[in-house]
Amino acid sequence: MIRIREISLPPEHTVAQLSYEAAQALRVSASKIRRLSIVRRSVDARKKPDVRIVYTVDVAVDGNENKILKQSGCKRASIAADKYYKPPKTDKVPKSRPVVVGFGPAGMFAALILAMAGLRPLVLERGENTQSRHEKVQKFWETGELNVKSNVQFGEGGAGTFSDGKLNTGVNNPRIGWILEQFVKMGARENILFDAKPHVGTDVLLTVVQNLRQRIISLGGEVRFCAQVTGILQEDGKLTGLEINGNEMLPCDQAIFAIGHSARDTFETLQKQNIPMEAKPFAMGVRIEHPQHTIDASQYGAYNPVLPPADYKLVKHLEDDTVYTFCMCPGGFVVAAASEEGGVVTNGMSYADRDGDNANAALLVTVNPKDFPSDDPLAGMYWQREIEQKAYTVGGKTYAAPAQRVEDFLAGRPSTDAGAVKPTYKPGVKWCDLHHVLPAKITDALETALPMLDANLKGFAAPDSVLTAPETRSSSPVRIVRDESGQSTGLSGLYPAGEGAGYAGGIMSAAIDGIVCAEKLIENL
Repeated sequence: MIRIREISLPPEHTVAQLSYEAAQALRVSASKIRRLSIVRRSVDARKKPDVRIVYTVDVAVDGNENKILKQSGCKRASIAADKYYKPPKTDKVPKSRPVVVGFGPAGMFAALILAMAGLRPLVLERGENTQSRHEKVQKFWETGELNVKSNVQFGEGGAGTFSDGKLNTGVNNPRIGWILEQFVKMGARENILFDAKPHVGTDVLLTVVQNLRQRIISLGGEVRFCAQVTGILQEDGKLTGLEINGNEMLPCDQAIFAIGHSARDTFETLQKQNIPMEAKPFAMGVRIEHPQHTIDASQYGAYNPVLPPADYKLVKHLEDDTVYTFCMCPGGFVVAAASEEGGVVTNGMSYADRDGDNANAALLVTVNPKDFPSDDPLAGMYWQREIEQKAYTVGGKTYAAPAQRVEDFLAGRPSTDAGAVKPTYKPGVKWCDLHHVLPAKITDALETALPMLDANLKGFAAPDSVLTAPETRSSSPVRIVRDESGQSTGLSGLYPAGEGAGYAGGIMSAAIDGIVCAEKLIENL
């Protein structure tokens, strides 16, 4: 196969045009191309409104490909040479079946790798299965009735299930392609295999995670829901078992802990049992919401129905802080993501078609352990909780979220109603002054950065744009310390994994880390 990069076409192009351009690059007739597959597709809006779709493709050509490549003289073409990931195999039989604690992205893919290796993993998930969980979440959004055991944070698929389902990551890892292939096999759209910014969407993820579970079970694995790990049994520095729901003892000497960033009670349990942990940097702030057409116009220069809803990624380095956007959801919704009674948490979500009226993104300020109220390893977690509880009180103790128009926020006055942008957060917002909700470190940085970010993306700080608070769960404020073997530095047999353990920051990076931990476990058998 010959790989051709940087084929640029207008948005309204056809497949035949793509094939023709590939043939032109190789200086052969289009009839010589036997097969064409898209490797990568991205939107180039640098010369708006002349927006282009840019492709990298692999083509199979009649004739000697090395000779054709040499004769073409095309510097954008080369022989395709990808590195493909192969899941590990083992003929070793452990004393007891390995356990995976948590069934979010890290836990799911750790369990899948273990199951494919024939190790019959047992998965313990504190929340419910996707169908039951979805019903509880919808009820919370409509009525404000929170189920602390099964919600946006806890349950099959983890927090990522109720999100935009973005699968892009900043790392280059051979496991990425394999993970994307598994998502497609489980029901995701095939375009995630080649889109530069792949996303699945909450509506599709609900099916994907169920199919992943069934695949693990078909390979000999087992998944138990409503099974929370409440204690750890250990002897001579080695894991010997797990306590489940406070009343069941499960013998176990190998466990991957993929507990997620919101398992606060589990963090406290680990701390009481002297598992080494440390505070780590994370970020907090708000969700900012705009009309999607405003983002489209700014990014593309003009509306084009052929183009996907536009996204953005912004960052501004201030003297003492960094302000940036995260988890941007085109055509999405701001959603209630609380997991504890008496606390308000926001997150962003999109469906696969991203066809909502508004765009939203987390607008965050980095915070470091030196900013935390104390030097306790869990100080960042307690700070999150304090802010969430304050937001709950300001919101009227109904899980309504405090909200403010950007114009009022910058002027230091409370908002009393929405302007042109209608907030999408359910069960509703409480108009207020966010300076009474968020720490000064965060509001000061946001006040400074908003006009600067508007210079990068026209309309970002528009007067009627809505800020909804707080966005506190962007990543884990805690790291469970592990060594080169992947195991806890304080307990052999315990493998901290994923976002909750402090080693990932999104669906894809968490899935990668879950796979790495499974590989380490297999290697250490």
